Amino acid sequence: MMKRTFLFLLLAAAVLTAKSQVTVEAAIDSIEILIGEQAHVTVTATMKEGAKAEFPVFKPTEQIIPGVEVLKSTELGVKGRDDGFVDRQVVYTLTSFDDTLYYLPPFVVKVDGKPYKSKSLALKVVGIEVDTTHVEKFFGPKDVQDNPFLWSDWSLLFWLSVLIVLLLGVAYYLYVRLRSGKPIVTRIRIVKRLLPHQKAMREIEQIKADKMQNSENPKEYYTRLTDTLRKYIEDRYGFNAMEMTSGEIIERLERALSDDAQTADTMKQELRQLFNTADLVKFAKYSTLINENDANLVSAIDFINQTKLENVPTEEAVKPELTEADQRTVKTRRILKAVIGIIVVSSAVLLGIVCYGLYQLLN
Repeated sequence: MMKRTFLFLLLAAAVLTAKSQVTVEAAIDSIEILIGEQAHVTVTATMKEGAKAEFPVFKPTEQIIPGVEVLKSTELGVKGRDDGFVDRQVVYTLTSFDDTLYYLPPFVVKVDGKPYKSKSLALKVVGIEVDTTHVEKFFGPKDVQDNPFLWSDWSLLFWLSVLIVLLLGVAYYLYVRLRSGKPIVTRIRIVKRLLPHQKAMREIEQIKADKMQNSENPKEYYTRLTDTLRKYIEDRYGFNAMEMTSGEIIERLERALSDDAQTADTMKQELRQLFNTADLVKFAKYSTLINENDANLVSAIDFINQTKLENVPTEEAVKPELTEADQRTVKTRRILKAVIGIIVVSSAVLLGIVCYGLYQLLN
């Protein structure tokens, strides 16, 4: 009875010990491959959850043994189990270029710093049989072959090239037209003009030089004198004095000179006297005395001197006006330049596309 109990306890301890052990297993998917083919070895480490495992690490093309290379290693991750353990797997991709039978040593995995080994494996590499008795069946190395010409590969580049040539032809034609047409050049002229009082005083000086105030024809004298004043008033104050009566001119001047009542009243009396005398001479054949003519001339000069503006620009920019034909010519030239620019830019873009396409086809 005691013996049976001891055996039972011994068996239970063995089972518990087996369940608590870490195991490392290695399996190969094919024990026989052709030269250059690949075989995959899956290494599985069974351990407690939370344990740290360190699998063998190989660099690409590193030999696990002489003649067998490790191309890559891929970790499949961790899989849980029902007994509190987990499985962690790593797949090693192997290849060989020598036909022989290889012994693959055990894979060592460290779990929590303690090494555990898998079982060893075998890998047989089989060469390809070559029939050396029939050499006529062998073909030597091929020379560099050119790809066959396919119109579909070149058609787009061809038609784009044709389009570039046509566009450049159109651009050249438009350029010739643009060069053949005489451009419209407009120059702004700076004209130095006389001020209103300068023009009026120049005319009065001419009247004095002609001694018209002493002539026997007072009508011509007063006509020139009043026309000079009317033109000055029109340029100075901006209303059409040439088409107004003497009374209308005096009335407009009173409003224009309202800021200085004393000066306006004096001017009004002198101008009224001058225009009344001129109207009597021109329409009533009134005869004047020489001193009366001189007094009216002096009144005109005083009026101009008291109302003149001197601090104004004496130069004026004059831009010539283009005719309708010239305006159409300028517009046409602008359109031609814009079209030529668009064509040149488009041709450059298309040329870049064609060059890139040729590079892609030839390389």
